Amino acid sequence: MPHDGQSVTQSPLLADLLRLTAEALPEVESTFIAARENLRGMVTVAGKVSSAALEEHQYAAHALAWLATYTESLRQMQAWALRLDADGKFSEMEALLLQIAYGEYLQQIHGGIPMSQGEVARLQDLGLTPAKPGAAAAALMAQGNTVAARTRLVELMRDNHGRATFGASGLDEELEMIRDQFRRFADDKVIPHAQGWHLRDELIPMEIIDSLAEMGVFGLTIPEEFGGFGLSKASMVVVSEELSRGYIGVGSLGTRSEIAAELILCGGTAEQKAKWLPKLASGEILPTAVFTEPNTGSDLGALRTKGRKEGDDWVINGNKTWITHAARTHVMTVLARTIDGTTDYRGLSMFLAEKTPGTDETPFVDAGLSGGEIEVLGYRGMKEYTVNFDDFKVKGENLLGGVEGQGFKQLMQTFESARIQTAARAVGVAQSALETGMKYAEDRKQFGKSLIEFPRVSGKLAMMAVEIMVARQLTYFSAWQKDHDKRCDLEAGMAKLLGARVAWASADNALQIHGGNGFALEYTISRILCDARILNIFEGAAEIQAQVIARRLLD
Repeated sequence: MPHDGQSVTQSPLLADLLRLTAEALPEVESTFIAARENLRGMVTVAGKVSSAALEEHQYAAHALAWLATYTESLRQMQAWALRLDADGKFSEMEALLLQIAYGEYLQQIHGGIPMSQGEVARLQDLGLTPAKPGAAAAALMAQGNTVAARTRLVELMRDNHGRATFGASGLDEELEMIRDQFRRFADDKVIPHAQGWHLRDELIPMEIIDSLAEMGVFGLTIPEEFGGFGLSKASMVVVSEELSRGYIGVGSLGTRSEIAAELILCGGTAEQKAKWLPKLASGEILPTAVFTEPNTGSDLGALRTKGRKEGDDWVINGNKTWITHAARTHVMTVLARTIDGTTDYRGLSMFLAEKTPGTDETPFVDAGLSGGEIEVLGYRGMKEYTVNFDDFKVKGENLLGGVEGQGFKQLMQTFESARIQTAARAVGVAQSALETGMKYAEDRKQFGKSLIEFPRVSGKLAMMAVEIMVARQLTYFSAWQKDHDKRCDLEAGMAKLLGARVAWASADNALQIHGGNGFALEYTISRILCDARILNIFEGAAEIQAQVIARRLLD
């Protein structure tokens, strides 16, 4: 360690890195435990965690969520490095990624973790005074993330340009083969056209969707007995990452099928599974999720759209918004209130509402269904819509699970997979920003040399690569947990929280490298920036995500 005959002279830490990181990690874990117990003391009333007190101490709660995310991130980076080392694949590049990650994240834990551009989570918010770091942590903080380390990492990245990622991902051979397949597809079929689709605000062409269906994207994790491939959530992560690297809209096409399939697998009747899952897996039908309402946002328990029984069937009335890919789809998973007298989540039911696919010009053609497009900054390839239900009829057999009042519970069962997939999309967008920024920095000459020769430019690229690997390993870990039937809502939430921040930072820094050209619509980075911005909002806004993580940590 490091292997492959690569030099270790560039950093005084590399020769002893794994020992230092192993010794530093318990300090971080102890700090987190102390912070968690301090917060517990702040928000416990009469022996129970009080929601009102948790809201009152929201800043501290969210600081704990970020501290927990950093703790798990460092833990997973160490596990990744040890796996590579055991396989003889821990080269200088991987060692620098680990070194810089530990150096920077330890500094932020002691000095302040950026939750957003203007919000910093500090240990003082959690009633802690930063302790003097131990020898290993102090060495990493002093020498881990230096100009020399970042410069050397980018030198290695330049020599290694063209690899799927900068640094070994730690995946097995099968998953790497899947990555290569979808990376080639993104390079050949998506990237050359994505900017045009975005600028013209076009729906992703059906030829792309048909190709994805042929490649099995929509049935990736659906069991073989229902026509899918029965592959792991890890495979879904790799596919989502690579397709999103091409264009987030393409990478997100599979999300709709993933959510719909998960709903039916977890909550559907045997008949519903037999009817819907094979069609979802093959791409014969495209689904859309219809949950959000104009005045509810993240407060899904307060939904007002109603479903009433009419004979054996149902009639739905109400208004929905931010419905992705609503026009061309064949089935809507609709959350509606069916139990009179309820005002919270207990009165909600889920429907598999069939519809006729529309077009860009005429998105809704069924009786009782109307709506319009919401023009957006980015994430345009499927488009966003308002959807209005006016006595829209749904077959009785399409009440998910055949039982009322289970809709919210059924939806909650999908959140782990949805957030893991969103984290993967974020990693893909961040990787796209890194590759786009790096190419521009190599090609663009200023003052007689390439931009990448300037330390502040190469430093930006190095930190993108480091944080992408951190977010990637956290995402892989959440998928591994899911694949091994372990509860992973916490890990999935952390992966999504960090991945979204990394995607935005990567896109913003890559645009900065472009200078004025980055502000021009003709340059790809302008689209990547717009696409990255949504990741901190959908599938749980960053603030909601942090709140959920904090509450879970106190369970």
